[in-house]
Amino acid sequence: MPIIELVILLACLVLLSNVLSHYLVAIPVSLIQVGLGLGVALLLNVQVKLQTDWFMLVFIAPMLYNDGREFPKQELWELRGAIFANAIVLVFITTILGGFLIHVLIPTIPLAVGIALAAILSPTDPIAVQSISEGVKLPKEILHLVSGESLINDASGLIGFKYALAAAVTGTFVLGEAVGDFFYISLVGLAVGLALITIIQLIRDVLRREGINDIVFNVVLQILTPFAIYFIAEEWFHASGVVAVVAAGVLSHLQNSHESEDAPELRLVTERVWNVVVYLLNGIVFLILGIELPAATQATIKGAHTNTFHAVFDVLIVWGILLLIRVAWTYAYMLFNWLRHHKKAKPSLRIAALSGLSGVRGAITMAGVFTIPTVVASGKAFPERALVLFIAAGVIIVSLVAAAAILPLMAAKSLPFVTRGSSPDEDDAVLADGTDDGDDSSGQLPQLTYKQARIYILQLAIQNIEEHRRPANQRAAYDLILDQQFQIRRLEVASQTADELAPMLTDELELRLVALNGERAAVREMIANKQTSKLAGQVYLRRVDRREQRFLQAAHRQGLPTLRSLRLLLTRAMQGIRLWLAPGDSEELRVALLDIQREASKAAIKALSQYLKQANVDEQQFDRQALYHLIVHYRNRIENAKNDHTLSRDDYEQQLHGLRIKSLGAERAGVQHLLESGQISLRTAAKLRQFINYSENLLMLNDIEADED
Repeated sequence: MPIIELVILLACLVLLSNVLSHYLVAIPVSLIQVGLGLGVALLLNVQVKLQTDWFMLVFIAPMLYNDGREFPKQELWELRGAIFANAIVLVFITTILGGFLIHVLIPTIPLAVGIALAAILSPTDPIAVQSISEGVKLPKEILHLVSGESLINDASGLIGFKYALAAAVTGTFVLGEAVGDFFYISLVGLAVGLALITIIQLIRDVLRREGINDIVFNVVLQILTPFAIYFIAEEWFHASGVVAVVAAGVLSHLQNSHESEDAPELRLVTERVWNVVVYLLNGIVFLILGIELPAATQATIKGAHTNTFHAVFDVLIVWGILLLIRVAWTYAYMLFNWLRHHKKAKPSLRIAALSGLSGVRGAITMAGVFTIPTVVASGKAFPERALVLFIAAGVIIVSLVAAAAILPLMAAKSLPFVTRGSSPDEDDAVLADGTDDGDDSSGQLPQLTYKQARIYILQLAIQNIEEHRRPANQRAAYDLILDQQFQIRRLEVASQTADELAPMLTDELELRLVALNGERAAVREMIANKQTSKLAGQVYLRRVDRREQRFLQAAHRQGLPTLRSLRLLLTRAMQGIRLWLAPGDSEELRVALLDIQREASKAAIKALSQYLKQANVDEQQFDRQALYHLIVHYRNRIENAKNDHTLSRDDYEQQLHGLRIKSLGAERAGVQHLLESGQISLRTAAKLRQFINYSENLLMLNDIEADED
């Protein structure tokens, strides 16, 4: 397949995987991507000629640089000793001890090859580690420790793999030469990364002072930075490009830059662009893993000398070895801390096990394992290459499956398990929906989640619009109120459990059926009194029947659209085509239908009022938001059905703009009130204000585009 078509296909599959993950919430998106890649490889015979040099440059360099940019600098400094010990000592122990145990338990794999396999399986996915650790409530120091380790162990794991692989290929290993090379490529890579990012930052500052502060230019410069640093470190200095980009990412994060104050838009745009880049790159990596699975496993499955079931058992053995080493290391670290500071919590085997299970393998392992050559220096076939590829691919999948299946059972609170390949906003959603840290509101009002706070400020916005609603701007006001009500309903549905949602939907369905019956009665009365034509009345009644049918289907079948609902959409489209093909009758029918809509909507509101006044109906039992939403819906229909609209489109847009500006001011005031009363934290307030800012910027952008037109 041509490279352009392949890239487009992979990008589309990344999008598809995140759509599927919305419905398959229990399955990590990375596993879905692996499955899609495998399906494409088997069904479409798609192949990717994986070459490590470009794979590391295109995929690994930007992702590691971004990991360094995002790591909390305070925790990185406070735990610097433990993090570097984990990233170097733990990788060394995993490489040597793990390699030895692999050789002992799987004798067909030579010791050098076992060490190389253990080394390339040492790196962990930092985003997966962080998301898992957040969800299972690991202590903060353990959380930052495993996150920091996963940031740096990519470099040490790849370096260990390089030398173990060289020993397996050549059959010789000179300790002094290996140690010297290790220090050279590590230290020089570190120096190159720090020097280059410093130079790049200086260039950016000079350009900004010279007035070259174009947002797009600066964003492109930042995106190209890791590629340039990796290439220069590898090609010019023959040092570790991995170490260089990690060091550059961390230093760019640590530097005290005035960028946020001087160019806040640049900071916001840069972060979003990085989200998109990492989202696509890591998603494509897991798709490539799925595509390469047949190539990695077919030699083992088809080979006569290796039993497939034994190979699967070997995968479990290797994963178990890595898990035990991580669990033991974490427990030892907690024990050491407890002995030094008796105030800290006692060592917990459960937390150590959770930390061990969070060691999900991902992109780095995938990148390295395919560099294993087919032959050694003597010309013979590389020993057990097919089995090593099979084990590496298997361990990646088993680590993902184990984390997704076991951790929710052990965790105190279940949160979505995400990796770098997940939706860019998913981490924010997890943090926003959970209980916020830091702002203890003891003795004050209960803390609101992000969605609950959004509902509150939207209700304030609706109140503000109602206060400024006048006969002249009534249409714009009801359009805007209805839009806000739709947002509230979506947030309510998303923030409630199935048990909480059921009575709310039942109330809404009951009220809607009452309103629809009121519409039917009014239309039939209009037909009987000759206030409208029989044709127009029948058309409107059919529309009422279809609306009722949709409500009943939605109440019993939530989720993806059904074939019946698609048929209803098709029927409605055909009706529109018939009206369009009969222009003489269509205008008269349209006017008649608007008259019916106006009178039927008034009747629906009246029917709701009479229903709630009945002696056997308790008005308080109904969800007030559902009732208000329905009344606003019918008032909006009344306004839009008026035939005497003298308001021009420009005047309508101006009224809408003025009301929206006032409502945004009410939302800002609501955020401040919630913050001052202790009902939300600073982090939630910042997210709410950011959302309001985005809405305001979009409003201004639309005004600018309208002026240009």
